[in-house]
Amino acid sequence: MKLYSIVDKDTCIACGACGMAAPELYNYDEEGLAYFVPDDNKGNTPISEDLELDAQDAHEGCPTGSIKLAKAGFNGEIPAED
Repeated sequence: MKLYSIVDKDTCIACGACGMAAPELYNYDEEGLAYFVPDDNKGNTPISEDLELDAQDAHEGCPTGSIKLAKAGFNGEIPAED
């Protein structure tokens, strides 16, 4: 199963939790907001299998729910909340 990620920069509070959990996947831009490194936050590059647990930790540890994970690419679009 492939897993994809994107960061909702509108809700990110730059707490640093994702970068601590998965530094290979998440970094911070000039404003201090997180982004998904492998494809500059487009959400189209699958996470390598060896980093999927780190991505899940980042997702679960994000206090604002800004780290999004899905089984399909995001195409640069942040999913609407239910």
